[in-house]
Amino acid sequence: MKTELQKLYALMDEIEIAMMTTRRRDGHLESRAMATQKPADGADLWFVTYDGSGKLRDLEADPHVNLAFYKDGSREWISVSGVATISHDRQKIRELYASDWKMWFSDEGDPRHGTPDDPRMVLIGVDVHAAVFLEVNKPRPVVLYELAKGWITGDMPDIGETHVLNQPHRTTTT
Repeated sequence: MKTELQKLYALMDEIEIAMMTTRRRDGHLESRAMATQKPADGADLWFVTYDGSGKLRDLEADPHVNLAFYKDGSREWISVSGVATISHDRQKIRELYASDWKMWFSDEGDPRHGTPDDPRMVLIGVDVHAAVFLEVNKPRPVVLYELAKGWITGDMPDIGETHVLNQPHRTTTT
């Protein structure tokens, strides 16, 4: 299990952007692109957003989320289901802060805007409950051959190994 969990996190690190799906109060699902932040204690995955955003309203009503990742070059994908928590913890925001956040939190006259002290920054922590992912473990020419063979024969192409993780345990950060 530990090896598969390590593979999952390594693949997430390579992809970086997830489509986070939440359930709106009217029951409909909504997805939006979110950048996965560096690992830190307190949650399996971290994201940053604006205070008062629609996704936060969604999470207050239903904290269950799905995160979908896709790596176009290799056709690897990940689907993660989990439970999100909202955090206004300034210390955790400072710990996770990356300079590229500044572009998403425009300067509106407050000297804190775009800095780790920006009061508009809120974290979303996700505890992973289950994950399914495709690990492509073949060289690109073999993958292309398998895809072409599948298209011609109608057989399912064998391009990698699908992993299923239920209730993975949080890895510790160092």
